[in-house]
Amino acid sequence: MWLLCVLAAVLAWGFIWVWDSSERMKSWEQGRLLGAESRTLLVIAHPDDEAMFFAPTVLGLARLRHRVYLLCFSAGNYYNQGETRKKELLQSCDVLGIPPSSVMIIDNRDFPDDPGVQWDTEHVASVLLQHIEVNGINLVVTFDAGGVSGHSNHIALYAAVRALYSEGKLPKGCSVLTLQSVNVLRKYISFLDLPLSLLHTQDVLFVLNSKEVAQAKRAMSCHRSQLLWFRRLYIFFSRYMRINSLSFL
Repeated sequence: MWLLCVLAAVLAWGFIWVWDSSERMKSWEQGRLLGAESRTLLVIAHPDDEAMFFAPTVLGLARLRHRVYLLCFSAGNYYNQGETRKKELLQSCDVLGIPPSSVMIIDNRDFPDDPGVQWDTEHVASVLLQHIEVNGINLVVTFDAGGVSGHSNHIALYAAVRALYSEGKLPKGCSVLTLQSVNVLRKYISFLDLPLSLLHTQDVLFVLNSKEVAQAKRAMSCHRSQLLWFRRLYIFFSRYMRINSLSFL
């Protein structure tokens, strides 16, 4: 019985934190990010990455009045659903507040949706740099070295942006934020990960309020071709649908 009481107390405490998080985090975000109204490029590997992993970041940047562009390096054609998934991505981005004119989907053989294929770092970096320069980007957001799920395509994006950063090829004033990977336990305890996120976040933390969580779920629901039973569980349990902790390179 006492275990149930402790669990109920923890759940209630976590709920209160999340419920009030939006107002409490605004000033914290403002102090950590490089100013409001930046031009931000979200770099993802597949359609649904933007909702499955980065929804808190996209909606958090909207609070800061950032103009968000999205660059997706594949059409997600692993199961020959590329055309469907491109349409789903545009629908999801619309829910998240990213207009179609700000979405670029790369669909060619150089970047196949395949965890068994290693994308060429130099080629990815070249394409990425072109989009950064053309759109006047001053903040790039992508995966970290763990790729959140360990997918090789996610990790390839990190390797490319890391190379641009290390070699000094990014335009002056352009910063890079990477989404922190966490262990499996933390990944699937939903909002209960918030205390650990507050303790372990190095630079930027975005936490969604209840209204924004519903918005993130609507965005993920646009990816109807991907809503298998385990992804429905993911939507309910994953902390990435509610919390994003990020680090600057």
